[in-house]
Amino acid sequence: MLFNSISFALFLPVVFILYWFATSKSLKAQNMLLLGASYFFYACWDYRFLFLLIFSTLLDYFTGLKIAAAPNKGNKRMWLWLSIGINLGFLAFFKYCNFFSASFSAAVAQLGFRVDPWTIKVILPVGISFYTFHGLSYVIDIYKDRIRPEKSFIDYSVFVSFFPLLVAGPIERATHLLPQIKKKRIFDYAKAIDGLRQILWGLFKKVVIADQCSHYVNMVFNNSAHFSGSEHVVGVVLFAFQIYCDFSGYSDIALGVARLFGIELLRNFAFPYFSRDIAEFWRRWHISLSSWFKDYLYIPLGGSKGGVWMKIRNTFIIFLVSGFWHGANWTFIIWGLLNAIYFLPLLILNKNRTHLEIAAKGRLLPSGREVISIVLTFSLTVFAWIFFRAASVGDAIRYITEIFSTSFFTRSGQLQLSIPFILIICFFLIIEWLGREHQYALELPEIGFPKFIKWSFYYALVFGIWYFAGSEQQFIYFQF
Repeated sequence: MLFNSISFALFLPVVFILYWFATSKSLKAQNMLLLGASYFFYACWDYRFLFLLIFSTLLDYFTGLKIAAAPNKGNKRMWLWLSIGINLGFLAFFKYCNFFSASFSAAVAQLGFRVDPWTIKVILPVGISFYTFHGLSYVIDIYKDRIRPEKSFIDYSVFVSFFPLLVAGPIERATHLLPQIKKKRIFDYAKAIDGLRQILWGLFKKVVIADQCSHYVNMVFNNSAHFSGSEHVVGVVLFAFQIYCDFSGYSDIALGVARLFGIELLRNFAFPYFSRDIAEFWRRWHISLSSWFKDYLYIPLGGSKGGVWMKIRNTFIIFLVSGFWHGANWTFIIWGLLNAIYFLPLLILNKNRTHLEIAAKGRLLPSGREVISIVLTFSLTVFAWIFFRAASVGDAIRYITEIFSTSFFTRSGQLQLSIPFILIICFFLIIEWLGREHQYALELPEIGFPKFIKWSFYYALVFGIWYFAGSEQQFIYFQF
């Protein structure tokens, strides 16, 4: 069930009405409704993998209780590693089984031996990377005495499987979400309207920007030999817009839907393409994953407390693991490696925390220096996106070769961007820039505009979504 589907447009109002009118007097009933709705939502993808979600929930729920009740540190550690081992074991099997078997076969072939790769064509259960990390953060936090184990299985299950964030995040923390699940929720009209506004902007980004960009991106990446170098640049720039609008659009919808039910989720994007260096970009892109790796991997490895070499080592580990988290392909590893290399000068010069505020804060226009920094950071990010999008390392190298060939100064004539499409991209950038100091861009129209202008603006967005809506296109991050 996609957020941008008719089925979800029917599903959401039914759950909303039942939640606030049929179960509003009982917190337990509300949470049971959310759990049932979440399991139904997930089963619509593939009911066969519902057992995996429930098993993961049961595993971490009981492990959390065992860690808290363990008589000594050794026993606590045993239960912790049992949970980590089983969770990562399932994740590795479903996500990386085919990758490892194919890579082993290729490596042995280089030595002159022929080995058929063993593979069973494992199907990746949607959302497994996200709900696995929910459970891992929960048991680790209990082990570190940051939280007490949750006694209510219903409440814990809602934390793991709350349907807005179930299949593509944000990756929540028990310290943030569980207290909201356990507290009585009262309908707040202003928050509900704000949630609807964020849903609207998320749908606009997905349907009008990302899905339209995907047409051009697929054309160039799938037939790169037929396009010139400059058209290759256009293709990867449009992919940068596609992946941002697709993923941040999903996050906007998730946060907006959660707000309809009186729940605030973690922010996942903070206008990353306006960053002035790579360190700032990673503080603004997929924030919940970046902070998860920081808290549960980077800091335990020693963080920035050790010498320069330890900082460099830990940084490379984080980026390589982040790349591997995204998928079983060497392209993701290289993407992570490139970002680590980008990050390295800032780390060595101790300038990785230079830009903590948004660009041109309090000003309409950025300075010339800020423009240069933003363009340079965006260019480095776009270059790395080539490996993220390409089907293989070979395809990525061929794509880059075409960019730097003499064909850069020619046009094939096959990539025709329409004037309305270019104007829509410009409109999107203007709204994002004007709203960059807020939680999401569409908070902007609420500030000092007459109702007529605001509602005309909203109707224009709705019309755009309706006009461009065609086949329901899956969100990119469902594959991760």
